[in-house]
Amino acid sequence: MTIPNEKHSTNFSIDECVATITLNQPKKHNAFDDQVIDELLTHLATISNDASIRVLVLKAEGKHFCAGADLDWMQRMGQLDFEANRQDAKNLARLMLTLDTLPIPTIVRVQGAAYGGAIGLIACSDIAIASENARFCLSEVKLGLAPATIGPYVVSAMGSRRCRELFLTAKVFNATEANDYGLLHQIVPLDFLDEEVEKVVSQVLQAGPIACRSAKKLVQDLSNTQEDPSEMTSELIAQLRVSDEGQEGLASFFEKRLPSWRSQ
Repeated sequence: MTIPNEKHSTNFSIDECVATITLNQPKKHNAFDDQVIDELLTHLATISNDASIRVLVLKAEGKHFCAGADLDWMQRMGQLDFEANRQDAKNLARLMLTLDTLPIPTIVRVQGAAYGGAIGLIACSDIAIASENARFCLSEVKLGLAPATIGPYVVSAMGSRRCRELFLTAKVFNATEANDYGLLHQIVPLDFLDEEVEKVVSQVLQAGPIACRSAKKLVQDLSNTQEDPSEMTSELIAQLRVSDEGQEGLASFFEKRLPSWRSQ
């Protein structure tokens, strides 16, 4: 069963007990905005309410998994006030929390670029499989912002010490590094990516469905230090978006010039 979407930002299908969500804006490198976030939340709600679904595969069409936030969306949010930005950030935070706490196993398939919020989607998935050509970047500080909304999940995946470096330098890192850092579980050649995902899906389906749900909840219960960090992270990113530095960072990006804090 495939559920159509008029705007074609995402596709959602169910094949027996396997659900697949596909980011479907390859011409925009699958950059996301508020519409994509709403669609993903709708798909995840459908999955949560369907007891027959046993595993979710999250993937993307085209050369790149996701380039992060859509530029038009970033520009639009930069023009709004603190409260509007807080509400917008809370919706993204709700997406990350919903994916992270989805009761069934989740597998993310990554190719090409995975920037900004895309790393949040990867960190919130249970099993991350990437192609050898994948590359990653947490570039927010270059815009006078911070990876606040996705931060709790990325820190959980890669550790606070590593995230200090990646958050502060906004450096691009490759699939091997992402695997070493704990963001990924497997790396395969691009031509074998689908085959490896199918293999892992098959492994998950060989386990008891109730046991999988219980095992996932066990890990969450053992590792959670706070139930829902979204209020704190939404406040932070909203403050940064409307701050003088955040406004300067966004303006310099769209005007294709250096921000005021850079001399070269």
